[in-house]
Amino acid sequence: MKTALVTGASRGIGAAIARTLKREGFKVYINYNQSHDKAAALAKELSALAVKADVSDMNEVQHMYDEIGGVDVLVCNAGISEYGLFSDMSHEAWQKLFAVNVDGAYNCIQCALPHMIGQKNGAIINISSVWGLCGASCEAAYSASKSALIGLSLALAKELGPSGIRVNCIAPGVIETDMLSSFTEADKEALRCETPLGRLGRPSDIAELCAFLASDKADFITGQVIASDGGFAL
Repeated sequence: MKTALVTGASRGIGAAIARTLKREGFKVYINYNQSHDKAAALAKELSALAVKADVSDMNEVQHMYDEIGGVDVLVCNAGISEYGLFSDMSHEAWQKLFAVNVDGAYNCIQCALPHMIGQKNGAIINISSVWGLCGASCEAAYSASKSALIGLSLALAKELGPSGIRVNCIAPGVIETDMLSSFTEADKEALRCETPLGRLGRPSDIAELCAFLASDKADFITGQVIASDGGFAL
């Protein structure tokens, strides 16, 4: 049975990915940082192991891998956002966002590689954002961090391909998760109108794509950035 680690998996897109990978036959590890109760409930639902670690802290990530061992598939989903004018953003807030969104991926990938390289097989899937492709006003740091994930994915696809490791990136559009909790219904309706397919995304839209990229059906696909956004970024 193949193993998969999903970071930031206690809710939203991460939880949907964990559920879908479990359905597809993976042994799933659910990473979380603060949402213990939700992670524990999901782990019970999936007969999976929930592992606490702040992905921005390399020591905690190393302890997590000590507990779970090597994995065949790594999904770097953990991320935070920050909304507001760039000119009002503190350096501390900028650093915190990059620590989770970018350093978190670095830490988790670094710890996953020895096992993947050793077996000459593996799949890494980074969850970016459509904002990483086109940018978003008042979300400069978030957009920049998600662009960094895209660049990392493309570079690693070239570097790790000879070791049999595939690296791909998913760029979700506007997805109905907790990140939209501050949006009014009017805001959401405006976003629907900007989306050619006429609806907001669902966590399952991202989860199904992720499961495909993790599967043997995608064993000749690497270095791709796939937008699942209903045409939002067109």
